Amino acid sequence: MATFNVRPDIDAAAAKLSNTFGAKREIKRLPEVLWEDELVDMLATGTYANGTGIVAMTNMRLLFLKHGVMSQTVEDFPYGKVSSVQWHGGLVMGTLTVYTSGNRADIKNMPKDQGKAMADKLRMHIAQGTQPGAAPAAAPTPVQGQDVASRLATLDQLRAAGAITDAEYQDRRKAIIDSL
Repeated sequence: MATFNVRPDIDAAAAKLSNTFGAKREIKRLPEVLWEDELVDMLATGTYANGTGIVAMTNMRLLFLKHGVMSQTVEDFPYGKVSSVQWHGGLVMGTLTVYTSGNRADIKNMPKDQGKAMADKLRMHIAQGTQPGAAPAAAPTPVQGQDVASRLATLDQLRAAGAITDAEYQDRRKAIIDSL
């Protein structure tokens, strides 16, 4: 399996991919489209809007990233806006359908094991998150249920990997502790 050395959370999720063919550039570019304090939990490859890229499940949203030579596509689905999800699997590949605010997004050609796991986890996020129709939060916040110890451990990993400075580490650590 390829080693990316992007960020500890992204590297851990990428290590679980059965195949990174057609997604290496997207994995390396993923930090550019992530929000502050957003951590990647799971990755899968897939096709959306006629482009093959990476589907990333984070602590805040599901997103699709296609980073081509001539164009880039980013489509995100914050958990509070997702009303339901469907998984339709074939022998090897399947389709993840995400319903948001009356719209439907089909992410096709996802490996069966990764797509099913992502659909199940997305259902869990939906159940824990904002109810459909509720007013969105002013700023993205971590999904309920992510324990403080794991957030602090991830923060330690980011600092150890050099992904954040000591000052950023102290600010984020204080914010996590103040959220208690």
